Amino acid sequence: MTHPARHSRGGLPVALRELEDLRTRVDQLMHAAFPGGGFPGFGTAEPWAPLADIEDTEDAYLVELELPGVDKDQITVEVAEGELDIHGEIREKEHTGTVRRQTRHIGQFDYRSILPPNSDTEHISADLNNGVLTVKVPKTEKGTARRIEITG
Repeated sequence: MTHPARHSRGGLPVALRELEDLRTRVDQLMHAAFPGGGFPGFGTAEPWAPLADIEDTEDAYLVELELPGVDKDQITVEVAEGELDIHGEIREKEHTGTVRRQTRHIGQFDYRSILPPNSDTEHISADLNNGVLTVKVPKTEKGTARRIEITG
């Protein structure tokens, strides 16, 4: 027996959003546990996903990513086939002393999110302010849910 898909307010199925959240949390846990790359597949050569919030407002979706110390020329924001892709690199800064502990992410990062069908991908904007990248994805009327009257 099939079960109906539960949808969040953003239009994505709840299960898909939960899987994306779980993947991000596991990536963060592995990088925190093995920051120097001591675990195969989780070194600095592997891209990681920055912490992010997605807010569903009346007229847009707001995606906020934590990218402290990153310049805008180190970030690329792209959209293709209904997917938002934000990637770039955080470079390791030079240290004059001995590093006793390093838990901040460095290296390549990659954040991806599937956009709901009512996203206006032609008018997306991005702003970097105080280490937070805010990507605004306006909504269109296309793809909004509406009730259909049954006749007969």
